[in-house]
Amino acid sequence: MICIKTTIPKGICEINDELKAIYHSKDTICIWVFKSRFERNRFMDETMGMLKKERTDHYISNYK
Repeated sequence: MICIKTTIPKGICEINDELKAIYHSKDTICIWVFKSRFERNRFMDETMGMLKKERTDHYISNYK
């Protein structure tokens, strides 16, 4: 396990973990929030292997 100390906004911490998808690269952490666990899991399946830009575009096109 690797932990990176940072300050996460309280609002994000209060969201059920099953509704969040988290992506990281060498300089970015992205947290996408969904309406349901089903949507989150579908997003994870659909974006497997994608880079951040592709995942972000997919989220905006299909979930926002």
